[in-house]
Amino acid sequence: MKIYFTKMHGAGNDYIYIDCFRYPEPPDLPRLAKEMSRRHFSVGADGLVLMYPPKPGTPTDARMRMFNADGSEGKMCGNAIRCVAKYLVDNGLTDKTELAIDTLSGVKRVTLTASSISVDMGRASFAPEDIPINSKEPAIDYPLTVLEIEFRITAVSMGNPHAVNFFPIIDPLPLEHIGPLFENHEFFPERVNTEFVQVVSETELKVRVWERGSGETMACGTGACASVAAAVKKGICKADTPVTVKLPGGDLVIRVSADFDVTMTGGAEKAFEGVYEYDAE
Repeated sequence: MKIYFTKMHGAGNDYIYIDCFRYPEPPDLPRLAKEMSRRHFSVGADGLVLMYPPKPGTPTDARMRMFNADGSEGKMCGNAIRCVAKYLVDNGLTDKTELAIDTLSGVKRVTLTASSISVDMGRASFAPEDIPINSKEPAIDYPLTVLEIEFRITAVSMGNPHAVNFFPIIDPLPLEHIGPLFENHEFFPERVNTEFVQVVSETELKVRVWERGSGETMACGTGACASVAAAVKKGICKADTPVTVKLPGGDLVIRVSADFDVTMTGGAEKAFEGVYEYDAE
């Protein structure tokens, strides 16, 4: 089976995009995501994104599904949704500059300009049941033991779960060792994305992210949003102020309101197109 795909990235957070407006949905998407995402042996990516026409009767412009590199389905990816918007416009599937895109974490509003793409990411939540966490109280600066070390995490949902840690310096941290321990910690029944944040100033954060199902990535849109939301919650950054989040793959600008509504602004780039030979069973 020939699968036509486009490789795109937002700040280095790269996914394989399949156009289900024009082509049928491939079978066994978890297996396909694992096969195509393997770096060095296949296309290579942080995961797989599929773009669909809106469901009949819904006031949206498109629908997206995303799968992590391990085949697990995620609810939302902030960098990916910017790429979806760019793809829809560049390929003539819409002529709008303001789009409503349906995701498993709800409908997201995306605005395109000549130089950037902004996404209304919804409201950050610290409620235990929204993340979820194994606690009846919000986890703000919560002591979590990993490798017999007490980390101070702030747990937040951006439609997917995040554990935000603040450190004086993040470059030396061995994320390949500690990331999986956070991801699979019993405190997070649905696993967790983990942010390691260095405060540069009240308007600039440096962040590394361990994403559940994908490992350390060059960037994570929801992770950048969660980091700034946690920083506002802890009084590190101010509400209603643009904060530049510096990730290994590039910068994102995040604004968190006093009510914790979050807007993310960044770019989206096409890398290449190709055809994948899929041995569909």
